[in-house]
Amino acid sequence: MTEDWNMRSLLTGAALGIVLGGAAVGFSALAWPQEKPADQRMVTYQQLELFAEILARARQDYVVEIDEKDAMESAINGMLTSLDPHSGYLNPDDFRSMQVQTSGEYGGLGIEVTMEDGFVKVISPMDDTPASRAGIQPGDLITAINGKPIIGQTLNDAVKEMRGDKGTDILITILRTGEDPFDVTLTREVIQQKSVTWKMEKNDIGYLRISSFNERTTLLLEEGIEGIAKATGSRPKGLIVDLRNNGGGLLDQAVSVSDMFLSGGEVVSTQGRRAADIERYNAHTGEVFKGVPMIVLINGGSASASEIVAGALKDRGRATIVGTTSFGKGSVQTVIPLGADRGAIRLTTARYYTPSGRSIQALGIDPDIEIAQARLTEDELAKIKRWSEADLPHALANEDGETRHELTLPDEQPPEGYEGEDFQLERAVELLKEGTVTASAFNRAG
Repeated sequence: MTEDWNMRSLLTGAALGIVLGGAAVGFSALAWPQEKPADQRMVTYQQLELFAEILARARQDYVVEIDEKDAMESAINGMLTSLDPHSGYLNPDDFRSMQVQTSGEYGGLGIEVTMEDGFVKVISPMDDTPASRAGIQPGDLITAINGKPIIGQTLNDAVKEMRGDKGTDILITILRTGEDPFDVTLTREVIQQKSVTWKMEKNDIGYLRISSFNERTTLLLEEGIEGIAKATGSRPKGLIVDLRNNGGGLLDQAVSVSDMFLSGGEVVSTQGRRAADIERYNAHTGEVFKGVPMIVLINGGSASASEIVAGALKDRGRATIVGTTSFGKGSVQTVIPLGADRGAIRLTTARYYTPSGRSIQALGIDPDIEIAQARLTEDELAKIKRWSEADLPHALANEDGETRHELTLPDEQPPEGYEGEDFQLERAVELLKEGTVTASAFNRAG
């Protein structure tokens, strides 16, 4: 690893290997005086004393000998995860695992996950991995691994079980809304995630798929842009950037990807706890395919770094957003190494804002043109459990008091009997071909 991991900023729904579930320590025989000390620091010291007393009692009287190191890690992690769903403690193994993940190569199944109601919940499967090829979908709950229920495990425990040597099989049990639980057998692979791929659609329309924001994303995007330029004699007639089911990644990569398509001006701003803690990230002058009509595809699996890119290109008028409302994660996490093999903490340190000054926390990015990927009836819609940032335990509220809109039937969805492979992409190509999407409003100062 050549990356400096001192205070590295992340923008991701959840990363494989991150512990997001703390262990709760129950007690009933201990109590604290009802009077509240005036000095808040004294309250903290008293709570620390209480914790030490509980640990001592568990060490002495629990039915079997406890692993004090694990108990302390769970307590630390439980405190952090009570703040919001994206903060947490990374023990040394978890920290190394996260560094490997953001490098773009690691072993496993190829899914981004979080924890919900004691189960592992899929945020998004990564392109061309065992999980995506097996049809794993965003929102799926993994309830058991090799027949062993996940209930009672931390997310990190479950992730360790899902990882393994290349070529070995794993059986996972999936609970999907509206279906009976079913088993899927996957063969582990070394995940060499190519975060950007490209191809040409009909009518000289270029297509760029960005599946995550890791350390190689901008470099691979440059290669994709060069490929499209060569295939079209330097300039496509239209461009589609696909951010669907992209769970996020590194802040600097989200900024540099946005920069490719903008000519100066703001990409995103972040603000921490204090009003003075504001940072603004701006694009450089000059952009690729200037004036070429552009569509960005998003859906409910587009989170965080994906939402920064979509929000920047939307607010600046550079692209038309097509698809369904994104996940709604508008916060930035900083990974703070603790040194000396003590791991790191992943702490939410700021909210981010699109160029118009809007926070999308718990709201998401709404598309300019709403198009669903699959056809739904009113009855089917009523059975769908909403899956977004706003529904996660302890999620930060939108500071402006706004709430995410309720699920409704989309403005446009596939016709009855549709047998194509990707309705949203097909419609994006048609919109560019028909001239419905133009570059006339492109790159406003925002």
